[in-house]
Amino acid sequence: MLRAVVTGNVWSSRRIDGLPSGAFLEVEVAGSGSRLVAFDVLGSGVGESVLVVQGSVAAAWFPGTPPPVDALVIGSIDTSGTDGEAAPPAGSRIPGRR
Repeated sequence: MLRAVVTGNVWSSRRIDGLPSGAFLEVEVAGSGSRLVAFDVLGSGVGESVLVVQGSVAAAWFPGTPPPVDALVIGSIDTSGTDGEAAPPAGSRIPGRR
């Protein structure tokens, strides 16, 4: 699991069938500065601190045949024990599926 900050939106005018509703976000991994594209079903916004999972864990969250998603935003960080600062208000939350 990675801690990251949403740095921007990735717009795609076309996507494959079977990909659920959601958005592609560019996130920067805390402490490393590396960036990746993560699929988001929570409605996270730019500047928001999030938790991201990768690989088979990300794909397995989806019911049925898993879509080809390699990184998934699974949570919004409201506060952290390391910085003690409040993050922006969390977006809409959906119940976990697995």
